[in-house]
Amino acid sequence: MDLTSIELPGSRITDIRLVDDEVRIRFEPACLIKTMTGSEERTKWRQNIELVFENGELLEGGALKLPGICCGGDVGENIYTYRDMIPVPLEGRGRAHCDLGVEGGVSRVRVQAEGVRLVCEGMPKYIEHLRS
Repeated sequence: MDLTSIELPGSRITDIRLVDDEVRIRFEPACLIKTMTGSEERTKWRQNIELVFENGELLEGGALKLPGICCGGDVGENIYTYRDMIPVPLEGRGRAHCDLGVEGGVSRVRVQAEGVRLVCEGMPKYIEHLRS
């Protein structure tokens, strides 16, 4: 597998925590899409993941009723903004942010920070083969 990304729409947000100077958004599970270079076929996987914002500030979303299904949004690090997906691995220093929607909610999850990284737990579990 050459490329892996988290597909934000459909991933389940179970917790948003402030730990010291970090904002941690937990996906349990996150939906991963894996592709191989030169192939049009893809596979879908699930894995528990935390999106960790360093020196972060939770601007909106602290009062959300969780768990909730993410309906997409943006995650940014430095000059890059990833819409509806997050590349795996992800680790960046410098300006970072997110603006995520949650199904059925009028509020969003919005964070500003000085760095961002993904923390993956265990091994991904296979769900299905996706054919184009």
